[in-house]
Amino acid sequence: MPTETALPQEGADMFEHFKTPRELFEYQLGAALTMEDDSLAMLRELEVAAQSVEVKQLLLHHQQETEQQIRSLEQAFQLLGKEPSRSPSATTKGLMKEGNALVAKTDKSLVDSVVLSAALSTEHYETASYESLCIAAEALGVAGVVDLLKQNLQQEQHTSDELNQAARKLATATAAA
Repeated sequence: MPTETALPQEGADMFEHFKTPRELFEYQLGAALTMEDDSLAMLRELEVAAQSVEVKQLLLHHQQETEQQIRSLEQAFQLLGKEPSRSPSATTKGLMKEGNALVAKTDKSLVDSVVLSAALSTEHYETASYESLCIAAEALGVAGVVDLLKQNLQQEQHTSDELNQAARKLATATAAA
């Protein structure tokens, strides 16, 4: 029985092959940069779709944090002596597409619930990405990079908590109505 072979991702160099942990880490760092770019675009779209001022302000605050996280990732590349590069991040593109599709299908009275859910889904992915990057950076012994990644991770965890609180409050109010 033939085994399935993974096809190259759209936009990926089909001849790319990582031979060292450092090459893999740098690629994944580039994917994190793309992830944050995608997340920033998604947050802007979700802010436009959001109905309440409170949700809009939460998304605006997160956009500002995301811009800082992008700067931190660019600084991490500098510490590694590399130009910032972007690697594919299909997951964030999929999360954005899913969030937009659900917003389009949802009554305005429920859009904020969808917006918070979409933002929270992205936060969980970003948190997992930063946890993996921190592990790899620690193993590679790039302390300054570890510090930057841990700062981003802490921001993501904090934002996740804020989104959870807002989603709970909204779900309770919506269910009572």
